Amino acid sequence: MNNREMPVFGVLVANPQGTILCATGFASDPAIQKKLLQGLPKKRQQVTGFVALEGHLRLLAIFRVTPDAIVFFIHSATGEPSLFDFIASVDFAHAIFSYFINSPYESMVVVDDQARIKFVPPVHEAFFGIKRGEGIGKHVTDVIENTNLHEVVRTGKAEIGKLQEMGGVTRVVARIPIMDNGKIVGAIGRVMFKGPETVRELSSEVTKLRTEVEFYRRELSGLKRRSYSLEQMVGKSDAIRQLKADIVKVAPLHVPVLIIGESGTGKELAAHAMHGLSSRNENQMVFVNAAALPSGLVESELFGYEAGAFTGAEKKGRKGKFELADKSSLFFDEIGDMPPEIQVKLLRVLEDGMFERVGGDRPRHSDFRLICASNRDFQGMINAREFRLDLYYRISGVTIRMPSLHERLEDIPDLVENFLAAFAARQRISVNRVDPKVYGYLRELSWPGNVRQLLHEVEKAAIFCDGQEITIEDFRPLSAAAAQKDLPNESRQLMPSAILPPGGKIRDAVEDMEKAMISAAMAKHRGNKKKVAEELGISRAYLYKKLPAA
Repeated sequence: MNNREMPVFGVLVANPQGTILCATGFASDPAIQKKLLQGLPKKRQQVTGFVALEGHLRLLAIFRVTPDAIVFFIHSATGEPSLFDFIASVDFAHAIFSYFINSPYESMVVVDDQARIKFVPPVHEAFFGIKRGEGIGKHVTDVIENTNLHEVVRTGKAEIGKLQEMGGVTRVVARIPIMDNGKIVGAIGRVMFKGPETVRELSSEVTKLRTEVEFYRRELSGLKRRSYSLEQMVGKSDAIRQLKADIVKVAPLHVPVLIIGESGTGKELAAHAMHGLSSRNENQMVFVNAAALPSGLVESELFGYEAGAFTGAEKKGRKGKFELADKSSLFFDEIGDMPPEIQVKLLRVLEDGMFERVGGDRPRHSDFRLICASNRDFQGMINAREFRLDLYYRISGVTIRMPSLHERLEDIPDLVENFLAAFAARQRISVNRVDPKVYGYLRELSWPGNVRQLLHEVEKAAIFCDGQEITIEDFRPLSAAAAQKDLPNESRQLMPSAILPPGGKIRDAVEDMEKAMISAAMAKHRGNKKKVAEELGISRAYLYKKLPAA
């Protein structure tokens, strides 16, 4: 037999005893007949499977065994080496193919190059509400809701992990074109069928993730705007206009800036705005909480360290804050709380920007712009030798003072509306209005925690609000007498009188009020400083500073 007469197909039919009844094509070869029949199970139960024959010719055969006959359909596997190897190696290959055809998790719809349905598994037919074989030959859009298999056939581009609405439920699908000799011959569509409950959960989870992604996009956008503008500094008062003007003047300069002001006035926000308006805004500002620097690790945190500098050090070493801030801004928050031993180490770097990593001997240089913030009285600390005078001169090339909320009461309406809008959008609540009487009420209150305290009070009022408009009652106002009534006996005596005695200084009265509020909150929360700071709208560092005096 020459090459032109080489068969490409074959059929072998035998009776249950193995006697050949019909043989064509490949099956005419006695050697092939012997290999096919000897590999069959001895019991002639009704089965279907695959056989891979190795030899001069690589053949694949699909067989069907019934009580009446054994039938083989044989074809060459020369162009399908992977399929041949799979069937030759896995003796239960037929069970795997059956799984992919019938499993509700893996089954697929098959269309030809004209997007006509060639196969629909029974589980899909039941879902689509069609009878067995009813969809065969029809255009896929006439059978499957919101399908896109016809476009996959047309374009040859796969669609993986797409959402498809079917029967009122969102499902995740994959649509894949099938190629043969470089030509599109059809496409398959697979659906994640896991039952209505699971699919609804998946749809709900996808919706939740979409919402979260959108939220974080808005947050990221807000952070970028905050870093490059003064938009987040809300208010039209003379104090705020002057503050913004000062920031705009100082931001482009390469001079150290000290931002001073009471706790909660927005010093960090001012630092971000200053960095955003500078020529260094392409690089992220580096943040250091001076009060939280552990004395034992301050050098490695600020200067970095070389590989193997100490036990537990990273193998590649690590950059410190100064090195990270090169060509950017370095923000030292609460620098007034920096321990004296750290002040000395900081001073050396501020002189010329030179430093060495821990465990290293090579001088390094960092071109950073220093911005510091504190709510402390530097003159008093310098007199008490708690803060170095030479360091103070280094960090205070320009001093910017943040106005307290008491100095900008006319900004309260704008601040409240801004805080409420942001909180409502973040928490997806319907509170969107403020009773005008609220503003007058808030202007009469003392704000030791300043803007941060106002923020927390607005958010709490929005939480307790029953309608869409915040009223005075939502702020849960309490008289001094009512407040004392709810406090433990030992803390009542610390509450100030509702009427201040004549004489004295306002600053002393404010300090007395701070002491009383902190003491009352400490008693209320049984010494839980985190809860006390949250309730009063102050930082824990500020709370720690005030506790000895309270």
